[in-house]
Amino acid sequence: MYKKILVPLALDHGIAPQTLGVAKALLLPGGEIVALHVYEAPQGSVSVYLDEEAVKAGFDAACTRLSEKVAGLDGVTGLVLKGHTARTIIDYAADNDVDCIVIGSHKPDLRDYLLGSTAGRVVRHAPCAVHVQRTRN
Repeated sequence: MYKKILVPLALDHGIAPQTLGVAKALLLPGGEIVALHVYEAPQGSVSVYLDEEAVKAGFDAACTRLSEKVAGLDGVTGLVLKGHTARTIIDYAADNDVDCIVIGSHKPDLRDYLLGSTAGRVVRHAPCAVHVQRTRN
């Protein structure tokens, strides 16, 4: 059982109810769940073609979607941060005394074996326990 659980959420995947359910089952009474979405700003040459207003609109939309996902869930705090997904999850866990990360994952394919998925990077580098919730696909 854990006092502080981090649940990273990709807002375009449908696994949030399952990962949040696992987190609630693992949480000690009086504990805290943080639902985190990492907003990756467009990189490299793509960022040249987007104005700041479009990037801000994307960030605001992510904040709204996360708020909708955690609305009505007792003990769950939503948080959106900007950065590289895996690195931001790992850094947040290290800086905020997170006991456990509950992260969703898809069935790996060849690309994941060569490059690594976000869940794989988190498992390898997290400073705490990590529970990986697989999708049924």
